[in-house]
Amino acid sequence: MDAAVLFISPYLQDAQVLGLMLAEASLVLIHATCLKEAVSRLEADQFPAVLTEAQLEDGTWQDLLPLTRSQGFELVVTDASADARFWAEAINLGAYDLLVQPFQETEVRRVLSSAARRIGAWRRTAAS
Repeated sequence: MDAAVLFISPYLQDAQVLGLMLAEASLVLIHATCLKEAVSRLEADQFPAVLTEAQLEDGTWQDLLPLTRSQGFELVVTDASADARFWAEAINLGAYDLLVQPFQETEVRRVLSSAARRIGAWRRTAAS
Protein backbone atom coordinates (compact mmCIF):
# COMPACT_ATOMS: atom_id res chain seq x y z
CA MET A 1 0.00 0.00 0.00
CA ASP A 2 1.29 3.45 -0.88
CA ALA A 3 1.95 6.04 1.81
CA ALA A 4 -0.20 9.16 1.70
CA VAL A 5 0.97 12.76 1.82
CA LEU A 6 -1.47 15.47 2.86
CA PHE A 7 -1.18 18.63 0.73
CA ILE A 8 -2.76 21.78 2.16
CA SER A 9 -3.42 24.41 -0.49
CA PRO A 10 -6.36 26.23 -2.03
CA TYR A 11 -4.89 25.52 -5.48
CA LEU A 12 -6.46 22.46 -7.11
CA GLN A 13 -4.10 22.65 -10.10
CA ASP A 14 -1.05 22.36 -7.82
CA ALA A 15 -2.63 19.31 -6.17
CA GLN A 16 -3.20 17.67 -9.54
CA VAL A 17 0.38 18.30 -10.67
CA LEU A 18 1.84 17.07 -7.37
CA GLY A 19 -0.34 13.99 -7.46
CA LEU A 20 1.13 13.01 -10.81
CA MET A 21 4.67 13.72 -9.61
CA LEU A 22 4.26 11.56 -6.53
CA ALA A 23 2.51 8.62 -8.19
CA GLU A 24 5.82 7.26 -9.49
CA ALA A 25 7.32 7.59 -6.00
CA SER A 26 4.56 5.33 -4.58
CA LEU A 27 3.06 8.24 -2.65
CA VAL A 28 -0.62 9.13 -2.79
CA LEU A 29 -1.53 12.80 -2.51
CA ILE A 30 -4.55 13.76 -0.42
CA HIS A 31 -5.66 17.37 -0.88
CA ALA A 32 -7.09 19.69 1.76
CA THR A 33 -7.99 23.22 0.73
CA CYS A 34 -7.61 24.91 4.12
CA LEU A 35 -6.15 24.46 7.58
CA LYS A 36 -9.49 23.54 9.15
CA GLU A 37 -10.03 20.71 6.65
CA ALA A 38 -6.43 19.56 7.10
CA VAL A 39 -6.72 19.37 10.89
CA SER A 40 -9.86 17.22 10.53
CA ARG A 41 -8.02 14.86 8.17
CA LEU A 42 -5.00 14.71 10.49
CA GLU A 43 -7.23 13.80 13.42
CA ALA A 44 -8.88 11.01 11.39
CA ASP A 45 -5.87 9.53 9.55
CA GLN A 46 -2.13 9.15 9.89
CA PHE A 47 0.09 10.80 7.31
CA PRO A 48 3.87 10.41 7.35
CA ALA A 49 4.30 13.78 5.66
CA VAL A 50 2.31 16.98 5.22
CA LEU A 51 3.09 19.57 2.56
CA THR A 52 1.51 22.95 3.20
CA GLU A 53 1.44 26.37 1.65
CA ALA A 54 3.18 28.83 3.97
CA GLN A 55 0.14 31.11 4.07
CA LEU A 56 -3.40 29.81 4.07
CA GLU A 57 -6.67 31.68 4.28
CA ASP A 58 -7.31 30.38 7.79
CA GLY A 59 -3.78 30.18 9.20
CA THR A 60 -0.12 29.55 8.48
CA TRP A 61 2.26 26.61 8.39
CA GLN A 62 3.31 27.46 11.93
CA ASP A 63 -0.18 26.57 13.16
CA LEU A 64 0.62 22.94 12.25
CA LEU A 65 3.79 22.71 14.34
CA PRO A 66 2.06 21.53 17.55
CA LEU A 67 0.38 18.76 15.53
CA THR A 68 3.71 17.52 14.17
CA ARG A 69 4.60 16.43 17.66
CA SER A 70 1.26 15.00 18.72
CA GLN A 71 0.37 13.34 15.39
CA GLY A 72 3.93 12.37 14.43
CA PHE A 73 4.36 13.58 10.85
CA GLU A 74 7.03 15.54 8.99
CA LEU A 75 5.99 19.02 7.90
CA VAL A 76 7.22 20.36 4.57
CA VAL A 77 6.46 23.98 3.72
CA THR A 78 6.08 25.47 0.25
CA ASP A 79 6.07 29.05 -0.92
CA ALA A 80 6.65 30.78 -4.25
CA SER A 81 8.77 33.51 -2.69
CA ALA A 82 10.82 31.33 -0.34
CA ASP A 83 14.46 32.22 0.14
CA ALA A 84 17.35 30.99 2.28
CA ARG A 85 16.21 33.06 5.25
CA PHE A 86 12.71 31.55 5.17
CA TRP A 87 14.19 28.05 4.77
CA ALA A 88 16.39 28.57 7.85
CA GLU A 89 13.43 29.87 9.88
CA ALA A 90 11.24 26.93 8.87
CA ILE A 91 13.92 24.36 9.74
CA ASN A 92 14.75 26.04 13.05
CA LEU A 93 11.08 26.08 14.06
CA GLY A 94 10.58 22.39 13.30
CA ALA A 95 9.72 21.95 9.62
CA TYR A 96 11.34 19.00 7.86
CA ASP A 97 12.15 20.95 4.70
CA LEU A 98 11.01 23.63 2.26
CA LEU A 99 9.93 23.22 -1.36
CA VAL A 100 10.14 26.29 -3.56
CA GLN A 101 7.54 26.88 -6.24
CA PRO A 102 7.32 26.26 -9.11
CA PHE A 103 7.71 22.62 -8.12
CA GLN A 104 10.64 20.65 -9.51
CA GLU A 105 9.62 17.01 -9.88
CA THR A 106 12.87 15.43 -8.70
CA GLU A 107 13.05 17.69 -5.65
CA VAL A 108 9.40 17.08 -4.74
CA ARG A 109 9.90 13.32 -4.93
CA ARG A 110 13.18 13.42 -3.01
CA VAL A 111 11.92 15.57 -0.14
CA LEU A 112 8.51 13.95 0.33
CA SER A 113 9.76 10.38 -0.12
CA SER A 114 12.52 11.02 2.40
CA ALA A 115 10.08 12.53 4.91
CA ALA A 116 7.64 9.64 4.51
CA ARG A 117 10.40 7.01 4.88
CA ARG A 118 11.79 8.72 7.96
CA ILE A 119 8.44 8.71 9.77
CA GLY A 120 7.63 5.20 8.56
CA ALA A 121 10.90 3.91 10.00
CA TRP A 122 10.32 5.80 13.25
CA ARG A 123 6.79 4.37 13.59
CA ARG A 124 8.03 0.81 12.95
CA THR A 125 10.76 1.24 15.59
CA ALA A 126 8.34 2.73 18.13
CA ALA A 127 5.89 -0.14 17.59
CA SER A 128 8.59 -2.78 18.26
